[in-house]
Amino acid sequence: MWEAVALGVLAALVWFWFDSMRARERAVVTGRRACEREGLQFLDETVHVVKLRSGRRADGQLQLRRVYRFEFSDTGENRRGGAIVMLGPVVESVELEPFRAQ
Repeated sequence: MWEAVALGVLAALVWFWFDSMRARERAVVTGRRACEREGLQFLDETVHVVKLRSGRRADGQLQLRRVYRFEFSDTGENRRGGAIVMLGPVVESVELEPFRAQ
C-alpha cells in the first residue's frame, strides 16, 4: 500500500517539475519579447519565481498562478525590474518598471 502512495507522490513531483520548467521557459520568452517591443535589454536572459499559489481560470478550473521577476535595462547602465504573472500555461500580465523612453 505505501508503495502506491510513494509512487503517486513521486509522479506528482515529476509532473510539478516538468510543468514548472515549461512555465519558466514561456516566461523567459515573454520577458524577452516584451523588452524587444520596447527597445530594452533583457538582462541575464532569465526569470525567477517569487510567488506560487493557486488561482482559478474564468471557467472555474483550478490552476497554479506563478509570478516571475526579471530585470531589464533602458540605458545599458542600470537595472530595472519587471514581472510576469502566469495562470497555468497562460500569461496573465507583464509589468515593467517605469523607464526612460528612447
